[in-house]
Amino acid sequence: MEKVLVTGGAGFIGSHLVEVLMTREAKVCVFDNLTAGTLRNIKPWLNNPDFTFMKGDLLHTADLKELESNHYKTVFHLAANPEVRVGSTNPDIHFKQNVIATHNLLEHLKKTRNIFTLVFASTSTVYGEATRIPTPENYSLLTPISIYGASKLACEALITAYAHTYGFKAIIYRLANIVGPRNRHGVIHDFTQKLNKNPKRLEILGDGNQTKSYLYISDCIEAMLLGLEKSKKQVEIYNVGSEDQIDVKTIAEIIVEKMRLKDVKFKFTGGVDGGRGWKGDVKNMLLDITKLKSRGWKPKLNSKQAIRKAIKQLINELLSPQL
Repeated sequence: MEKVLVTGGAGFIGSHLVEVLMTREAKVCVFDNLTAGTLRNIKPWLNNPDFTFMKGDLLHTADLKELESNHYKTVFHLAANPEVRVGSTNPDIHFKQNVIATHNLLEHLKKTRNIFTLVFASTSTVYGEATRIPTPENYSLLTPISIYGASKLACEALITAYAHTYGFKAIIYRLANIVGPRNRHGVIHDFTQKLNKNPKRLEILGDGNQTKSYLYISDCIEAMLLGLEKSKKQVEIYNVGSEDQIDVKTIAEIIVEKMRLKDVKFKFTGGVDGGRGWKGDVKNMLLDITKLKSRGWKPKLNSKQAIRKAIKQLINELLSPQL
């Protein structure tokens, strides 16, 4: 493989992508400000001559100048604030760390005048509360209900326009909930942390009926790389998720089972807007992945299997000394 740049490469999805790229003998540069990511995630590669780490922030255009001497054939843009909930209390975070950061990267790449492919990690939340389930990529009512989803949709629009205007290829992946090792946010992490503090009571945001698709990280990375290989159009958009769903209450029950806890009382907050966990929480999400399957990809694990595997690994990582 040619030279590859991964923004946010020290984070959850980014570090797993880097791992696969390095095993495929790519020359990888990770650009990360280490706010959500950590060097521990990419420690095996720090002394590898084919790997480069640059600490930098996409909000600081001066930091991007460090990349000017390199000509990357593929740019994976994964840098973002992963906390969906923060948008309801501080929308500036998603506007800056998603929209402005993406604009700064696009401006930098435009100036290089190289032919390259930009791969962007978007989100299922761009669909909002879709009325068509499973939801295909050509679903036209893109009405996000969270600031996070709106900011990602704005990034998609910018990337599409820049690709057509300045002549590079772009692949946009609308991801379901991705789970697995090194993930330090989301429902699995939240529940295990709460139960570690109080093994008799678990607060669950919303009514517990929020039902969504979950995908294991290795399936996600395989999808991203296969889509990169198979895409021919100037701009391609793919849904990436499992073909089934699981609700929040069932996830809580699986975590309790895996932690070998007894008599745990679930405390549902009741939520907002008809049982959502927070403002902007999508209650029902399932993506139509027919398009990516037609390219030759299919998830190996369904939602429940992905959840079970991720829970087991997280317990081993974080909680086993206390259990």
